[in-house]
Amino acid sequence: MNIRLRALEKKDIDTLYNWENDQELWNVSCTTAPFSRYVLEQYIENSHLDIYSQGQLRFMIETTAKEPVTVGMVDLYSFEPFHMRAGVGIMIHRKYRQKGYAAKALDLLFDYTFRFLNLKQLFCEVADDNLISLNLFTNKGFEITGIRKAWLRRGNRWVDAHFLQLINKNYQ
Repeated sequence: MNIRLRALEKKDIDTLYNWENDQELWNVSCTTAPFSRYVLEQYIENSHLDIYSQGQLRFMIETTAKEPVTVGMVDLYSFEPFHMRAGVGIMIHRKYRQKGYAAKALDLLFDYTFRFLNLKQLFCEVADDNLISLNLFTNKGFEITGIRKAWLRRGNRWVDAHFLQLINKNYQ
């Protein structure tokens, strides 16, 4: 399986519109309202701005086949250049899950963040009921360093959120 991380392009508007407005994903993204096509077009239009000016960066995860398929996206968010850290969020479309795309995308992201941006650490927050994501991040070396009790609402119930960190052992 060969994939690459690539920048957002105008052709991604329909994909983003569908994914960002998929209410099944709102629990993991903490989204509470739909995104308009206009807002997403503006987001793509400004995606050429670098992480230092925006504090975030999104990559589309795409196969390297002759006819590439976009299988998901991975985000860097809450970038703090002084503290040399950023948050990580990843989404693989449901029909491409459990095929290793997320693990490979994180490997590519680690290469970019640790070798190119020279970050000291990455972090993420994963709900207690999202076992697939917890396993993904812990299998990639993230450690659970904290738990936020009853942090996320799921209808009439509350779930804990795990805070995970990956420290770059090769930080210069």
